Amino acid sequence: MNPADAGPDNAALAQRLCTLLAADAGFMAALRAAASLGLAQWCIGAGAVRNRVWDALHGLGAAHAAPAGSDLDLVYFDATHTGPQHEAALQARLAALQPGLLWEVVNQAGVHHWYGGGVAPLHSLAEGIATWPETATAVGVTLAAGGALRVIAPLGLADLFTLRLRHNPARAPRAVFEQRIATKGWLVRWPRLRVVASTALA
Repeated sequence: MNPADAGPDNAALAQRLCTLLAADAGFMAALRAAASLGLAQWCIGAGAVRNRVWDALHGLGAAHAAPAGSDLDLVYFDATHTGPQHEAALQARLAALQPGLLWEVVNQAGVHHWYGGGVAPLHSLAEGIATWPETATAVGVTLAAGGALRVIAPLGLADLFTLRLRHNPARAPRAVFEQRIATKGWLVRWPRLRVVASTALA
């Protein structure tokens, strides 16, 4: 298991995340399905990773787990195919491979189009992950050569594992962060979470 892309955190947290996810048969099956698409830069990230960590830290087992496909985001970076048709085709292939899961597929190379041309294009998958609304959400996991898990966490893993909800101001405004907290029920499901100021990461 390769923690090489774990960002500013030490390798121990990346290894801890890999160990947790490697024991999750459903997550590993989803990773293998995603890997079969042959994308150059990709990961499963956001809630699919975050929620499993927070469940584990709260001692929530399978009986309390959210539905298997409730938050399964495949994100990738392909500057040559930025139209929605490519995303839709990949999503259809994943649905055929694992029809019991609800996938959301997003090409980070095309996200700037969402903002009507007022945002500069991204240049890599990691750069895209670094713009996600919360630091604890800005984590992805992919399969490296040989099937080893590889962590992509440009903002680190400390907030994820210390249960800190911190706004990432890179792209999403504070109001979006606060709305997500209010509507997603995070503080109810995971009561040990702490909302902290969006200052320098600690």
